[in-house]
Amino acid sequence: MIRAIVVLLAFGLSSGSPALAAEAITGKWVTQEKDAMIAIRKCGKAFCGTLERFLIAPKGGKDQRDVNNADPAKRNRRLIGTTILSNLKADADLWRGQIYDPKTGRTYTSEVKRKAGGLLEVKGCLGPFCQTQVWKPAG
Repeated sequence: MIRAIVVLLAFGLSSGSPALAAEAITGKWVTQEKDAMIAIRKCGKAFCGTLERFLIAPKGGKDQRDVNNADPAKRNRRLIGTTILSNLKADADLWRGQIYDPKTGRTYTSEVKRKAGGLLEVKGCLGPFCQTQVWKPAG
């Protein structure tokens, strides 16, 4: 009996506890600048986030194009519907993937993590240098 309990405890610890599992990040999020809403959902085997709508119209209006994209072939695509977060996969208590910044046209490595109060911490990193934003759930 004691051996069975020890085996169950060992299995429970080795399979990961819920406290260490990455919390769900799906839903609609308002960016820190409150200028856009990003919808995060399952995309194949990973998760992604797309620019669902502008909350503040950019210079080019609500039909703004991806003019800063490093790929000239993508510069005429609409920003609405563009994938901002891609290939997000759970890694311990966070999600790792990539983040695209349409303001610079660059893609960075990313870490996304749920925070207290239902907030989402979103990091974009270039090597050891990271910039962090906190997104709020959309009402």
